[in-house]
Amino acid sequence: MRVEIKGIHKHFGLVKANDGISFALEEGKVYGILGENGAGKSTLMKILSGFQPQDSGQILLNGEEQRFVFPADALKAGIGMLYQEPLDLPPFRVLENYLLGGKGSIGLREKEARAQLLALSKQYEFEVDPDEYIEDLSLGERQQLELMRLLAGGAQVLILDEPTTGISTEQKELLFDSIKRLAHEEGKTLVLVSHKLAEVQELCDYVFVIRRGKLVGESTIPCPTQNLVQMMFDEVPSRSLRPEHALKQPALSIRDLAIETYRLGIGGINLEIMQGEVFGLAGLEGSGQDLLLRACAGFLPIARGDIHLHGESLKDGSLHQSQAQGVAYVASGRLEEGLVEGLLLTEHMVLAAPEHSFFIDWPSASKLTRERIQHFQVVGRPDSQAEELSGGNQQRFLFALLNNPLKLILMEHPTRGLDIRSVNTIWERLYERRDEGTAIMFISADLDEIIERSDRIAVFSGGKMSRIVNATETSVDELGHLIGGQA
Repeated sequence: MRVEIKGIHKHFGLVKANDGISFALEEGKVYGILGENGAGKSTLMKILSGFQPQDSGQILLNGEEQRFVFPADALKAGIGMLYQEPLDLPPFRVLENYLLGGKGSIGLREKEARAQLLALSKQYEFEVDPDEYIEDLSLGERQQLELMRLLAGGAQVLILDEPTTGISTEQKELLFDSIKRLAHEEGKTLVLVSHKLAEVQELCDYVFVIRRGKLVGESTIPCPTQNLVQMMFDEVPSRSLRPEHALKQPALSIRDLAIETYRLGIGGINLEIMQGEVFGLAGLEGSGQDLLLRACAGFLPIARGDIHLHGESLKDGSLHQSQAQGVAYVASGRLEEGLVEGLLLTEHMVLAAPEHSFFIDWPSASKLTRERIQHFQVVGRPDSQAEELSGGNQQRFLFALLNNPLKLILMEHPTRGLDIRSVNTIWERLYERRDEGTAIMFISADLDEIIERSDRIAVFSGGKMSRIVNATETSVDELGHLIGGQA
């Protein structure tokens, strides 16, 4: 199926998200839509998939103009999109979520749907249990379910919006194999929306580059990476390096820590993080590193052991108590745990303030929000709603909400979905905190980021923490062996 996009315009207030974009997609190829955060690439694909309407312009399928009101209209025409945040219902099972994308009675179609789901899982080598609950799945498994639902719905054009953000290396490799098979063996059109140059070079046949809402370039792949960077940013951004920092007094002390959940338990954790230290946690998703982070933040109860921050116990604390003691937590789920849909950015800033009064000084709050927006280079306004921001801008705004001063910052996938320039900006701001003596502990699926940004690293595998290694003395290969459970 040939897809043509002609003169697409889309505005959000004064912001031009798409400014007259035109190009065509042919079947049997993998296309990359490349651009920095907030460039307008996700907006364009949401228009193509029926998630939102364009202000003007045309979408043509095999020469016939289409007008989609809902995503179901686009899927009926053969276009499906895998969004950054999976469109599923966590309280329900996999099979029930799969059925929600179809027609008819759930009771009458359950047996047929189960067989279809298992057949698709086998065909694409996915591991999805129809009876498992969505809230118990990893992000990669939720993506697999959504992809199968789109394929069952008849999608001939599949749009994947930042699909590798927050998934494990194994799930990424499986996804890449599926993308290549769908395009080159089954003749479907695949569109990869990304800012990751390595992924575009590995997967795509052709790439379109969007900057500030305009199509500024295109190229066959492979091509020199520097050419793509130049088109994305109009300049080649320099990479920020981890500055040297003298580690002083202990900040976080963990002794014989044990945490028990119904899925996994961790035990015997002994760890000391210094003031100003950046400590990285690596491991496959669900290996236990998130339990350690959440226990330190006050989300999870401690079964045994102690956690002390600057000599004060966090053992029996709650989230609010840990925040009062100078702990901040940056969640991986932007709109699930970090931000609130429907609230303005200024309202978020008011809620995040360490102290509250009965009367709110809205002009001051708006001024502070505007200053934080500029400092963290968020493309948005104080009166923007959280869901109106692109994924990368939502991530930057999460950091804009952090209070000052802080003793400990805990982060899950801090730079997921961010382009090169945004990654540098976030870490530069974190290094400013480091210079103030703030300890930082973070999880990342990117082993290169773990090594480049950390002072020391621990790896989790099956609920057990490895020996602690110095970042300057380890390698991706060594971390990979530790992730696999090899000492």
